[in-house]
Formats: sequence, structure tokens, C-alpha cells
Amino acid sequence: MQEQNWAAENLQVIRTLMERAALYRRALAPIMTYVGLIGLAAALAGIVLQIGSASAFIGYWLCVAAVALAVVLLLSRRQALKSHEPFWSPPARRVARAMLPSLTAGLLIGLWFLVLSMKKPVPTPAIGMADDRVELVALAALWAIFYGCALHAAGFFASRGLRMFGWFFVAAGIGILFWLSLTHRADKLTVLWHHCHWLMGILFGLSQLAYGIYLFLTGEEPNES
Repeated sequence: MQEQNWAAENLQVIRTLMERAALYRRALAPIMTYVGLIGLAAALAGIVLQIGSASAFIGYWLCVAAVALAVVLLLSRRQALKSHEPFWSPPARRVARAMLPSLTAGLLIGLWFLVLSMKKPVPTPAIGMADDRVELVALAALWAIFYGCALHAAGFFASRGLRMFGWFFVAAGIGILFWLSLTHRADKLTVLWHHCHWLMGILFGLSQLAYGIYLFLTGEEPNES
């Protein structure tokens, strides 16, 4: 009798996780699409506005991240109201707690780079010095790694696809750091200030937009652990 109850409870847990995974997948499609569009628009705006000094670049993209987070919260709240569910539900809290350490680390790394950049002299014109641009590429790679870790952690409450997408960011960030170390050591690295914005736009804009479109087009995916 106890074994039957145990099996029934496990079956209910598995069914609940599968339903939650499908729900999170539907919720992720618009979120990834909007965040991707924000990333691409921010990259273009940064280039048009010639935001090239290190401190301005870091502050600008931290503000972009704050705007993207606000949009994610608004979309999540709207989806919760539409589904007649509480916004700050236990599953939402679990996802937030899973992502919080990596996102906090990314924020603190960004603030550390910002403080260091503010102590340096501002070049004229303020489009960044060569060493600053190398540091900005490294910062973008670190942000990608931490963001990938956050997505991977959230993926344990959603679907395997989100975990794989998190690995994409981790691999991209590590690859950029390796490329940066090899080319910089060989004095072959040529990074212009607008390249840093394009890198951010590709990492956090284009890739997320593509993933959001993929989720819209593919519908439900098999839930795998």
C-alpha cells in the first residue's frame, strides 16, 4: 500500500513538472523575443549615440539590463494574470532563487569594472582607449558566462532547451576570453569601440531573439530531464 502511494506521489510530481515545463516554455517565447529586441535596439542606439568610453559603456548596458529586467517582470505579471495565477508563486520564487547568484555576480563584476574605469582619464574624443576596449570585450564575455549560468539554473525548472541555451552563453563567453587572450598576447587585436556594442547586441540581442522565435515556431517540445 505504501509503495502504491509512493508511486502515485512520484507520478503526480512528474506530471506537475511536465506541465510547468510546458507553461514556462510558452512564457519564455515572448520574454526572449522582447529581451532580444531590446538588446539589438540598445546596441544600435549605443553606436548611434557614440557611447564609447568604458564608464559610459558599462553604465549604459547596466541600465539596459535594468530595463530588460523590468520588461521581463511586466510580461511575467501579465502572463500570470492571464492564467489566473499568482505572480510571485512558489515556482516563480524557485526560478528567481536559482538565477539570483549568477545574476548578482554579473552585476557586481559590472560595477567593479565601472569603478575601475571611472578612475582612468577620459580620452578625447571620448570613444575609448585600446586597453579599455579590450576590457569591455572581456566584460561582455564574463557577462555572457554568468548569464548562461543563470539560464542553466532556471532550466532545471523549465526545459532542457533552456539549459542548452545557457550552455551556449557559457561556451561563447569562454571562447571570447580564449580568443582575446591569444590575439591580445600576439598584438594582433584590433577592437573599435562600436565592436563592443555589436558584441553585446549579438550575445544578448540576436541570440535571444532567435531563441524566442524558435520557441514560437516549434511549440511544445518533449520534456526531458
